[in-house]
Amino acid sequence: MEEIARQPYYKIVRQLSSIKQEDIKEMREITLYTDRVTTRHREFSLDEVLDMSYRNFGKKGGLLYLHTLRGVFSYHVDESPEEFIRIFKQHIECN
Repeated sequence: MEEIARQPYYKIVRQLSSIKQEDIKEMREITLYTDRVTTRHREFSLDEVLDMSYRNFGKKGGLLYLHTLRGVFSYHVDESPEEFIRIFKQHIECN
């Protein structure tokens, strides 16, 4: 199906060695299609997605919440996902 919108998010991955610990910021994307929402490791049909919301944490970005029938999943974002959420809600209303 057709891609509608993308939202960058990140995950902090901790790497340990025998002498040090390193936190690496991995950049990823949430993609909204006409029939589903995907992340790097998950896929939700739009029938499973109940809502999306955002909580800002000052200048550090915030969390994008994906409310689904399987639970609530949170994604760290550097920039506001307001436009991504607006497109999602507009698409849901039209279908």
